[in-house]
Amino acid sequence: MTTQIPATPFAEPASAERLERAAAALKESGFTVEILDDVAAARTRVKDLIPEGATVFTAASETLRLSGIDDDINASGRYDALRPRGLAMDRATQGDEIRRMFASPDVVLGSVHAITETGSIVVASGSGSQIPAYSGGAARAIWIAGAQKVVPDLSTALRRVEDHCLPLESERAMKVYGSPSAVNRLLIMNAETYPGRGTVLLLREAIGF
Repeated sequence: MTTQIPATPFAEPASAERLERAAAALKESGFTVEILDDVAAARTRVKDLIPEGATVFTAASETLRLSGIDDDINASGRYDALRPRGLAMDRATQGDEIRRMFASPDVVLGSVHAITETGSIVVASGSGSQIPAYSGGAARAIWIAGAQKVVPDLSTALRRVEDHCLPLESERAMKVYGSPSAVNRLLIMNAETYPGRGTVLLLREAIGF
């Protein structure tokens, strides 16, 4: 007798108990954590957390796009949105300026690829554009994560990146850029040094990769 293995083992939302366990571990590691019911609650909370007029860099994220948070930041006029400004600049002649601008905003907003029940956050990237801001360059970091991103431990988190996230991101990148993605940069955050800097909005529902 054989056991059927789900085609997308990393797509199912974690249970309430696992979300609470991950949230508790993240708090012990210095992160601020809020468990929210859904995307609508996350959109409202982001508006509460980011003051009007702040410089905000939104990392490329399906979670932000699908939730509408990307448009809330970059198209609302409420903030000094850095991504649209950077896209309008010439990368050949203003590449250094773009990198500096993206590395140290008031707020960086994005998602993650995995959160462990032991209190670690894992982010993979092809270009690495969000890594400097995530790892300390931004005055404040906010990550929105669907419940399916919670995994037991770091080894499972890395497997989720390779087996689940990378194929989906490569498919998206082929459509948008004409080339697949790759895990060229990998950020593992085991703790937040400065209290209040890193906030995780952990949703009870699944969204994004």
